[in-house]
Amino acid sequence: MQFIPAVLRTLCLGILTLAIAATPAQTEHAETAWQVASPSVVTVQPTWPGYQRPGFGAPAGTAPEGSGVAILESGLIVTAAHVVARATEVAVRDHQGNRVEAEILAVDIASDLALLKVATQTLPITIAADRPATGAHVCAIANAFGLDLSITCGIVSANARSGIGFNPIEDFIQTDTAVNPGASGGALVDEQGRLVGLLSAIFTKESDANAGVNFAVSTELLLRRVELMRETEGSKTQ
Repeated sequence: MQFIPAVLRTLCLGILTLAIAATPAQTEHAETAWQVASPSVVTVQPTWPGYQRPGFGAPAGTAPEGSGVAILESGLIVTAAHVVARATEVAVRDHQGNRVEAEILAVDIASDLALLKVATQTLPITIAADRPATGAHVCAIANAFGLDLSITCGIVSANARSGIGFNPIEDFIQTDTAVNPGASGGALVDEQGRLVGLLSAIFTKESDANAGVNFAVSTELLLRRVELMRETEGSKTQ
């Protein structure tokens, strides 16, 4: 057995105690976020040109499926533009497995957002009144790798990120919450399950897999661009 100085042993014990004490609270946070927000999150299934059904033909760097969030009113769903921009058809599947066809109302390339409409009832997510503080606990609810909805949790790593180069218009919340292909358009939520951002991009040099530096469009920018899209339904805004 290696010798550990008494001071270091005390420090390690303190860290371990804090970690154990934090676990129940973090678990409760995730459970609450999931219970409150997951009924408002959907998987998005685009059918790409040249294919007869979803799951094939997505452009390089784009997952065959994506995610979306019901917002503002029943039947209105926001997702990432790169999930549906080239799709010939789009369907969504809710947390109970019900699948319905969706209409693309508008696509906003500049902010990588798109607006969908379904004919069935949806439960709009509650949108947080304030931007979460850096260091605040958050969770991502999304369709990672097309495996259906799941939840991962972490913290807000940084706020108001822009000029990164993903989109012409950027106002990102950076998070270390695990985000992977298929999660684009999913919900970044706070401890109460309120929407604080829409999952948009993964910062990585070698692959599309999670590297702990992930970005969600802030709800402030999201709401502004959704308002613009609703004014210009049926178009692609730049």
